[in-house]
Amino acid sequence: MATRTAQPEAPLEEARARRYHRRKRVASLLDFFLGIGVLVALLFTGASHALRAWALGLAPNPVGALALYLLALTAIAQALSFPLDLYKGHLLEHRFGLSRQTFFSWLKDWLKALGLSFALGLAGAELIYFALRRYPETWWLMCAAAFVAFFILLTKLAPVLLFPLFFKFEPLADEELCQRLLRLSERVGARVRGVWLWKLSEKSRKANAALVGWGSTRRIILADTLLEKHSPEEIETILAHELGHHVHNDIGKGIALQTALTFAGFYLIHRALAAWSEPLGFHGPADFANLPLLLLISSAASLLVLPWSNAFSRWRERRADAFALRTTGNRDAFIGAMEKLATQNLAQRQPHPWIELIFHSHPSVEKRIAFAQSWKA
Repeated sequence: MATRTAQPEAPLEEARARRYHRRKRVASLLDFFLGIGVLVALLFTGASHALRAWALGLAPNPVGALALYLLALTAIAQALSFPLDLYKGHLLEHRFGLSRQTFFSWLKDWLKALGLSFALGLAGAELIYFALRRYPETWWLMCAAAFVAFFILLTKLAPVLLFPLFFKFEPLADEELCQRLLRLSERVGARVRGVWLWKLSEKSRKANAALVGWGSTRRIILADTLLEKHSPEEIETILAHELGHHVHNDIGKGIALQTALTFAGFYLIHRALAAWSEPLGFHGPADFANLPLLLLISSAASLLVLPWSNAFSRWRERRADAFALRTTGNRDAFIGAMEKLATQNLAQRQPHPWIELIFHSHPSVEKRIAFAQSWKA
């Protein structure tokens, strides 16, 4: 049985990780509730009506007016949330020695993410309100189907369109490791288009690896920070975990769950807009000034399903861990990889049970290591 050497610094490291995650979690919650506060204020102070009137005054066409309205709404929300974004995304990461980015590099990424999210948000909002105007009874079915199709397309195209916007990638130069990982992929029936080096060290000291994409875009990506600290055997067990998701068709299961939640969420929004738009002073469900109401309902629904979706995710991660151990038969390498990843990523090894239940998409590090220690091939 694999044993772990006592590490005197472990309690200090765990206390440091706890501080890091507590501060990040508090900042994220403050950011979330600040956004909720902005939406509530827009709804109940008449500000949303005023924004709609301003947008229609500049662009009488509903498509152009909605774009102006969303631009103003985004500017207000981002101006208020920027300090928290800066703190949790840059200052906190530097304070705990996890980031290598300069402020201007971080700001560039923040602006790119903002522009991308605005473009996608605008496309989604235009589709929703077009459907509301044209098909007031069935709009939610059409929009849910369109959103699901977009999620599937994004899963396929993200590795070649989105990831390169923020990180640099190149084919892995270590031919021996590359062939080792490709052989493992072939052995479990996962066809991949190559192994790519993910230049994460330019921005972070954290480490990661993933099997990304779908079909012709599926590829293995390995962070250069992972290669710096991990042996080939440890990297193989990490990839075996990722391949476990493929073997168990976790992408398909995730899409199925996302589809069910999307249709349920749009139906809930449909009912809520029909019931509350006029009492709140809007000109019916198709009045885009009720967008804060739509976003509030969406946020509340997401918050309610968060513990359940995370529980589902932890179940998938446990199965992938079992697959990695079964496939490689290398318990020591698995435990070594977990130990090193926990240190590099400043993971909290033993979070409070309620914190893990609500916020964690993976089992805690200690649970994963304990599972590996008890594993019998």
